[in-house]
Amino acid sequence: MQTGSEAVRSEGSSSRREVTEPDPLRVLFDRQRAAHRSDPAPSYEQRIAWLDTLIRLVAANRQQIADAISADFGSRSWHETQIAEVFTLITGIRYIKKHLRGWMKPQARHVMLAMLPGRAKVVYQPLGVVGVIAPWNYPFQLAVGPLAAALAAGNRVMLKPSEYTPQTSALLARLLGDAFQPDVVTVITGGPEVGAAFSKLPFDHLLFTGSTAVGKVVMRAAAENLTPVTLELGGKSPALVHESYPIERAAGRIAAGKWFNAGQTCIAPDYLLVPEARISQFVDALQKSVAQAYPTIAQNGDYTSVVNDRHYARLRGLVDDAVTRGARKIEINPAGEALEPGSRKLPPTLLLDVDDDMQVMQEEIFGPLLPVVGYRSLDQALAYINDRPRPLALYYFDYDGDRAKHVLEQTISGGATINDTLLHFACDDLPFGGVGPSGIGAYHGREGFETFSHKKGVFLQAKINAAASMGPPYAGRVDKLLKFLIGK
Repeated sequence: MQTGSEAVRSEGSSSRREVTEPDPLRVLFDRQRAAHRSDPAPSYEQRIAWLDTLIRLVAANRQQIADAISADFGSRSWHETQIAEVFTLITGIRYIKKHLRGWMKPQARHVMLAMLPGRAKVVYQPLGVVGVIAPWNYPFQLAVGPLAAALAAGNRVMLKPSEYTPQTSALLARLLGDAFQPDVVTVITGGPEVGAAFSKLPFDHLLFTGSTAVGKVVMRAAAENLTPVTLELGGKSPALVHESYPIERAAGRIAAGKWFNAGQTCIAPDYLLVPEARISQFVDALQKSVAQAYPTIAQNGDYTSVVNDRHYARLRGLVDDAVTRGARKIEINPAGEALEPGSRKLPPTLLLDVDDDMQVMQEEIFGPLLPVVGYRSLDQALAYINDRPRPLALYYFDYDGDRAKHVLEQTISGGATINDTLLHFACDDLPFGGVGPSGIGAYHGREGFETFSHKKGVFLQAKINAAASMGPPYAGRVDKLLKFLIGK
């Protein structure tokens, strides 16, 4: 295990020799907990200083961030990194800064007549030490975004980035280690065994972003300490296109959201629902949209590689399984290039005539494959969505507001975008999170501040204590008072 802080040393040994610490993670955790206890309510000014440090860190290292992520992926679009890892982080942190003072203010609450003239309020209090386990697909943004929310709420943070993106993890450890004292922010790097030990620490809150399968393991470990969790998972997010919506426009927006980062996005459209009679037209429109965006693939810096050999093989396996079971495969390779497996450039691939027995329709794809499913009626399409686990995102394309409202009411998803894809994630004032199998809890904006805060209910008794009249002896006086308050 490596950390973004100094090595753990024995401080009680008279010889001052370095020792092998049996539980170095716990030592780092205890250091942060002690720092929290010495300063349990960091000031607004301190929190703003932390956020300013993050903004400077991201802005000053734009190129290093892009280089590290591209090295981890083999080839990651520079512009996709700037949009998804740099731009969204800076704008999101600026939004937190703009509203933080208001979020920190206690909220006045209603007091019943019998308790007047006392007052009630909710006080937002830092939880203490927060753990963040970040994924590989957006390895910088999905590490620093939760970190910013936790620091805004006044917490200390231990961050565990993904072992699948070692260059980015090392960069996070170095940059954050230089910018923050280890009792404020500590980065822990390492493999699955380190991640397992990390999730067992008695955090005051633990946020995990990753697969549903690993999320179950993390939640099970956190339960041993009754650690509350926010789980940002995934699932099969549908894109549903109404028959009245312009095909070319829908195809362009779905293609942009699906093949951004080569589909390695937790809220990417996972399958497409289109009217049966328009499938052929839609396939043609998708092919044209992809060809315009990616006229070549092999050496195109705009088209991102699959992150590693394991995931490349998994995606190839999904295609092979679907074709073996009767699906039609359409690879969109406009220049007809030979794509070497070592490049891990998997072309945008449509799968038609799919069914539920195919693996591609059973698990989250997380890659550039898009199954296309036909439907005969809107109610049938909604039933198809509702027969499956609740997704992280839903996309509906329709200019009829009443139908769009109906779709939103009849489906349950973590979030939704109407007439486009992905953009609800980038809206700073919207909560982001899943529901059921796609996640627990939410963050971003105010919801991020509240997720990492304890909302303490406080009642302030006045000099004149009306509630004292409710005490014993009860007979007579209290009976009359209850009759007045409750009524006959």
